[in-house]
Amino acid sequence: MHWSVTRLRFICDVLTGSGDTQDAEPDGQYDFYVRSPNPLRSAHFTFDTEAVLTAGDGAVGEVFHHVNGKFHAHQRVYVLTNFRDSLPRYFFFYFSSFFRLMAQDGSARTTVDSVRRWMLTDMPFVLPSLDEQRAIANYLDDETAQIDMLVAKQEEFIGLLRERRDTIVDAEFQRTDGKRTATVRQTLVLLKRTPIPRSGVVTAYRDGVVTLRANRRAEGYTMSVAEAGYQGVCPGDIVFHALDGFAGAVGISDSEGQCSPVYHVCSPRYDDDARYLSLLIRYMGTSGFLSTQAPSTRQRSVDFRNWKTFARVPLMLPPVEHQRSFVTEYHEQMSRINALIVKTQEHIALAKERRSALITATVTGQINVPTARKAS
Repeated sequence: MHWSVTRLRFICDVLTGSGDTQDAEPDGQYDFYVRSPNPLRSAHFTFDTEAVLTAGDGAVGEVFHHVNGKFHAHQRVYVLTNFRDSLPRYFFFYFSSFFRLMAQDGSARTTVDSVRRWMLTDMPFVLPSLDEQRAIANYLDDETAQIDMLVAKQEEFIGLLRERRDTIVDAEFQRTDGKRTATVRQTLVLLKRTPIPRSGVVTAYRDGVVTLRANRRAEGYTMSVAEAGYQGVCPGDIVFHALDGFAGAVGISDSEGQCSPVYHVCSPRYDDDARYLSLLIRYMGTSGFLSTQAPSTRQRSVDFRNWKTFARVPLMLPPVEHQRSFVTEYHEQMSRINALIVKTQEHIALAKERRSALITATVTGQINVPTARKAS
């Protein structure tokens, strides 16, 4: 078995696309390959060939496509075509397995932000005979298809689990029997605590978690030196982001600290369960109801900074005993469902690692394809 070593520039042409994202047309006839894993659509094509494509920036070393026919390509997508001494499918497997090494930034852990042409043209390429390339490509198509099918089933299972989560809250918050109507003002008290000096900043995230920024990340945020208007937050407070609450940025604080005046920090006026109220208000946001109750000030933002606007939002509240029992059951079910999602995601990650290792071992001759075929 003889395998030759060459460089990419000797076995294909390296071209780039000419399109821009604004060229995308949802009803277009042709695939439009951009810098993400999923192609867009275009009304026209600029290539009619068999090619392997990769992102020139963004997800460097992560996005690869093997295409054959008419398509359009973004100007920062490299189009490798006109193959010589290499079958396109074998080229795809080898290139997608090893190009990331060429794009490393020197740390051996991360890749560069942008691909330079020499990274492609100078890439070493190992080539067996055309017959062996064909056998390798066919073997990898069969094996990776099985792994991809397993991953697809696991991703479908995660989708069903997420639907189950939605069903639980839909069933609770969409029913009206046995509930009373009250406004936010009638249900919550607006707190205006003086912040503790030099205390950490509390943030309400769109996933419903309210915690100190330091518990997640502090980068990307700004804070006034004078901290004008900041207010104190205590564990157990209901914290509602007045601009992002419509997207789920509301919950119960798990930390003591301070937050900006863009937040409404509240507590129940009477005996209602704070946890239930925060879940209800978050559901009203993510389901789209809050978007109908206040003006929009910027893209993907609904403005509840005026307390009077937020205070008149109507709530549907069951008896307090039901609120408490629902919250207990809700957290138990979410804990089980989320644990299953995490476990399934781990299985998917392992399957993808196995897929990558299989490709690498096969295109480097570590796996003897005829022997592997007989074993399977």
